[in-house]
Amino acid sequence: QVQLVESGGGLVQAGGSLRLSCTASGIIFRVNTMAWYRQAPGKQRELVAARTSGGSANYADSVKGRFTVSRDNAKNTVYLQMNSLIPEDTAVYYCNLWNGGLQYYWGQGTQVTVSS
Repeated sequence: QVQLVESGGGLVQAGGSLRLSCTASGIIFRVNTMAWYRQAPGKQRELVAARTSGGSANYADSVKGRFTVSRDNAKNTVYLQMNSLIPEDTAVYYCNLWNGGLQYYWGQGTQVTVSS
């Protein structure tokens, strides 16, 4: 059974920074993608950033230049460094793992609140 455990959310003022972490445990295949999604109240869940085990990354246009996704493959951990936060970044952030084939897993979510 694969589990994802997130940490690092919280309350921050606009212009501040936060770093989210997500560690996967269980049987993790060598080729995979770890990603961060977010869901704001009344909105659909959206992709924020993703990084493959091979190192490729992609970002939502709204966070390019402000957020950085990185990972430690040896630890099965993905990070999201969020800088220059704005109130529109307020959401529950979810870690996601694509573990090959049809295997998708989600973390429990961590709240990020940016005050103006």
